[in-house]
Amino acid sequence: MIRSELIQKIADENPHLYQRDVERIVNTIFNEITDAMAQGNRVELRGFGAFSVKKRESRTGRNPRTGESVHVEEKHVPFFKTGKLLRDRLNGKA
Repeated sequence: MIRSELIQKIADENPHLYQRDVERIVNTIFNEITDAMAQGNRVELRGFGAFSVKKRESRTGRNPRTGESVHVEEKHVPFFKTGKLLRDRLNGKA
């Protein structure tokens, strides 16, 4: 599912809301999650999962084409851990 499909599904299930309002709500939620993670905070949505940021140290990598060693800078990457309810539902336990 992509963002526009999510917006359309929410708008269809809530006919009392305008499409532009649903789009604003969805964008606000995603922006708040992104902003919190950019500040290094963890975002937990009970039953769904938790978003966090993990730090990867700098290291020496290898260019797969040439085999040459290259320096890979330290970076922060997003990490998602599923919640128990989501995991159970995916495994047919719900």
